[in-house]
Amino acid sequence: MTISPDLGENVPITVVVKSARGGNVASKLNGVFLLRGREFRFKALAFGRIGGHNISLTIPKIALNEIIKMGLDPDVIYLKIQRKLIEGEVDLEAKPTGAGRASL
Repeated sequence: MTISPDLGENVPITVVVKSARGGNVASKLNGVFLLRGREFRFKALAFGRIGGHNISLTIPKIALNEIIKMGLDPDVIYLKIQRKLIEGEVDLEAKPTGAGRASL
C-alpha cells in the first residue's frame, strides 16, 4: 500500500480580499492568500460578485514556483482559492472604491 503525499488537499488556506471594485455583473478583486505561514498575492475577476458563480483567478508565476517548492500542487491550491472566493469563505479587508462600488 502506497501512501500518497498531501499535495494541498488538506493544507489550510486563508484568503483575504484587500480591495474590490466592480459593478452589477463583475468585480475586480485584489488580495492575498496565506499558506503555511507565507503570504502570496492574487488578482481575480468575480462574475456575479463574491459568492457568485465564477472566478477568474490570477496568481503570479513566482508564487506558483514557491508553492511547487513547498511540495504542493499549484492546481490544487488554485482550485481551493477559487472555491473559497466563489463560496465567500474569505476575510474582507476591502473598502469598495470607484463609481461602481462592489457589494461586499
